[in-house]
Amino acid sequence: MITSTRRVSPDKSEVRIAFSLDNTSDVKDVEDRPQTFPDLEQRLQPVPPCVSLRESVQVYKEHCRMAREFHQVKHDIAVLEDRKRKLLAELVEDEKVAVEIARLEEEFRRLTEENRTLVTVHNERAQQLESLCLTNRTRQDSS
Repeated sequence: MITSTRRVSPDKSEVRIAFSLDNTSDVKDVEDRPQTFPDLEQRLQPVPPCVSLRESVQVYKEHCRMAREFHQVKHDIAVLEDRKRKLLAELVEDEKVAVEIARLEEEFRRLTEENRTLVTVHNERAQQLESLCLTNRTRQDSS
């Protein structure tokens, strides 16, 4: 562990900086894969760390993790918005079908009522015809 203590000016308190070079695996990971995130604005891109400072490497890794998470969330939002668009289109189609079903049900009800009326009129006319035929036969038989 390396530490350094400095006083910036006589009226300011001391600043202490500490870092360690013991664990170089974090540094090795960062050096092996520089990361870019096209979804992020330039000002939000992770800044490569100062590899000699472990805390800088950790902050960089955390920033990269958050950038990956941001990308995943953005992707999930896009998928959900697409699904929403498809569901809304289905809903519009279902509403059109419901209106058509209601129209057909009304037409069926109207035609059924008209059919009942026509059957009733037909039966009445059939009875009238039968009555006229009987009356006509009776007249023919009497003459």
